[in-house]
Amino acid sequence: MSRILVTGADGEIGRAVSESLVAAGHSVTALSLSFSSHHPADRLVEGDATSPDVVDRAMDDVDAVAHFAAIPHPTLGTPIDVFRVNTAATFTVLTRAGERGVRRAVIASSINAIGYPNNPHGAFPPAFPLDAHTPPDIADAYSLSKLVDERTAAYAHRRYGLDVVALRFPLVKWPDVLRDVALEFEADPGRLAREGWAYLTMHDATRAVQRALEADVVGAPVIPLSAADTLLPIDSAELVARYAPGTVLAHPVVGRAALVDTSAARDLLGFAPSESIHDGTATERASLIRSER
Repeated sequence: MSRILVTGADGEIGRAVSESLVAAGHSVTALSLSFSSHHPADRLVEGDATSPDVVDRAMDDVDAVAHFAAIPHPTLGTPIDVFRVNTAATFTVLTRAGERGVRRAVIASSINAIGYPNNPHGAFPPAFPLDAHTPPDIADAYSLSKLVDERTAAYAHRRYGLDVVALRFPLVKWPDVLRDVALEFEADPGRLAREGWAYLTMHDATRAVQRALEADVVGAPVIPLSAADTLLPIDSAELVARYAPGTVLAHPVVGRAALVDTSAARDLLGFAPSESIHDGTATERASLIRSER
């Protein structure tokens, strides 16, 4: 592929993905409501990803799509706006891609597609590790929008033959931010229990997107992601026993191993997380920028 459309390209992950794709030799068209600073893409399109005309203009000469345009948290809009914007953007982008003959797309789903992290009733998943088959319990608009986005991906494949990889991202930040978050939640680990204390470094997230764009994948698979360990420096079995006592471990977990099953990423994409915030392997933003110059 030569040209990739990145939607939500001014967001934190969208910018990082754009930078990594340009560094890998791809041409990038960046679509965003606006751009806050210089962007690495060689084509910039300002507009709303829910607009068919805007998206159609951004699709010119595009070979693949990485879709990140969304309201990224339930507190950043009313429930109606969050659901409307997220689902309409995904439907519009995938529909226009399919109509234009694009063959591959990656969309940003979320660990929230199972509903537990933001569930106002305090529901817990029935078992760890979490995987694509974890039964959802959804009671917030953001989580619902992400689950619908995954079904939209399946629709786009069925209707247009567009292969769409839905990546279920956990908490994704640069390592310095992740370390601050870890310190914050060490005082109250239960606040992250329903998402299995999962995280992913920004560099690993961009690697996962690139593998999803390049791998020989057919259909619309849903692929959970996580670092190989948890955010907190406590053994995973102890975390579950203390803070999620009603959730069973489907198989023994050794040490601080992740409570998200990432085997689909390995088997379908050839992707495995390579970074941890706990052992010095995480790529800092400044280091990444220097290496790409």
